[in-house]
Amino acid sequence: MLDASSVLEVLRPVQDPELQKSLVELNMIRNVKIDNGVVSFTLVLTTPACPLREFIVEDCQKAVKQLPGVEEVVVDVTAETPQQKSLPDRTGIGGVKNILAISSGKGGVGKSTVAVNVAVALAHTGAKVGLIDADIYGPNAPSMLGLENAKVMVQKGKQGDVLEPAFNHGVKLVSMGFLIDPDQPVIWRGPMLNGVIRQFLYQVEWGELDYLIVDMPPGTGDAQLTLTQAVPMAGAVIVTTPQNVALLDSRRGLKMFQQMGVPVLGIVENMSYFIPPDLPDRQYDLFGSGGGEKTSKELDIPLLGCIPLEISLRQGGDQGLPIVVAKPESESAKALTAIAKQIAAKVSVAALGSTN
Repeated sequence: MLDASSVLEVLRPVQDPELQKSLVELNMIRNVKIDNGVVSFTLVLTTPACPLREFIVEDCQKAVKQLPGVEEVVVDVTAETPQQKSLPDRTGIGGVKNILAISSGKGGVGKSTVAVNVAVALAHTGAKVGLIDADIYGPNAPSMLGLENAKVMVQKGKQGDVLEPAFNHGVKLVSMGFLIDPDQPVIWRGPMLNGVIRQFLYQVEWGELDYLIVDMPPGTGDAQLTLTQAVPMAGAVIVTTPQNVALLDSRRGLKMFQQMGVPVLGIVENMSYFIPPDLPDRQYDLFGSGGGEKTSKELDIPLLGCIPLEISLRQGGDQGLPIVVAKPESESAKALTAIAKQIAAKVSVAALGSTN
């Protein structure tokens, strides 16, 4: 008999590839309806940026078509991003489900480029995304998001001043760059930096967010300590380039997050190779090759992806048009989009795993 129970039963063996659990047991199959041989249901993924969305839908359709009398299978795909587990000694942010750090051991490896493009790529999948530019001494995110002339509104709230974040390309942003003149240096000691990062966390009108990405300054200093001790973190992503100097520093940054109890989701190798615009089939290993993969294997940390160096990637950052917006079919944009989806998938696994 073709009914909702038989549909759920035939879908029971179909698993979420990341979670390795039945879609039915995870309550990811809902609203089963049958009308003249047409079976329809809602597939609720754990992130709008699910990298295996098409495969899961295909597996569901194949399973249901095995039932006698089924002529068509219609799958309505939606998503509910899970909430990261709270910690007793760290205060979460109301409405924010997952807080992620994009970090590096040293400067100049393209960490902000990765953070901005990952944020925009996630937003383009339908996720609600915020970005904190925590590089207080060198805030570049406003320029890279085309917001260098934006004005951040300050409102009076119960706990003091509340910032209204700027918004572009689907991403909400706060940055020290909105609060100082373009040429004004920030000459602060640690306690002042600690205060402004906490303000960016707790005194901003973030609203409902699936992901709040924090673009960290390089190194393992005050900003990293403030963030990891203040809020429950869904994870950290370490950005490096292939050469040994960058890899050595990235290992120190990675170990710092692990010592602070923050899961490291993976390593991103930026500037993996150069693609000349006049010879798109050529690749030049300007900074060496294979360093990210070697480090990921040595430390048993996933390599989330390798991003090529393209002139359009640099141009996009300078023009306030992230490469995933300006040239989504470029090799670097495709790599960044794939990395964003990998990050989202690992966050979902960590969040759901923490509730079991």
